Amino acid sequence: MKKLLYFTSLLLLLIGCSVQKEPVFIKVDNVKILSFAGDTIKLKADAFFENPNDVSGKITTDDIKVFVNEVEVAEVFSKEFKVPARNEFSIPLIAHIPTKKFLNTNKSGVLEGLLNSLISNKVNVRIKGKLEYVVFGFTREFLVDKKQEIKF
Repeated sequence: MKKLLYFTSLLLLLIGCSVQKEPVFIKVDNVKILSFAGDTIKLKADAFFENPNDVSGKITTDDIKVFVNEVEVAEVFSKEFKVPARNEFSIPLIAHIPTKKFLNTNKSGVLEGLLNSLISNKVNVRIKGKLEYVVFGFTREFLVDKKQEIKF
């Protein structure tokens, strides 16, 4: 009788906290330059999600690259993010781009890249890769591909 009660309680707990749907990836937005130091440019973007489940999970950002004028210049680094249950949330994606790579995104070299950036005050930034959501040992990948022209 005790075993049946434990089994029933466990079953109800599992059914009540089950993963009904996977989180919904909404968009990547708010791409902007946070700081422009002598040797590093700090770029930030936000990835927006909605989690309809009663359980939380974790999202990692290990495989996202940053391209400036279609040239890969950096990788996004972020800590493992805990997904809140039944909530909308955003994950900050931050990349540290070496200034030398940023200015060397033109095929003609550093000088032309610098002149074009200074004259137009804008660059084309693309954030591309995948975010990985993990819950109870199951994984789901979300593809990210955001292009935006940034003025500085």
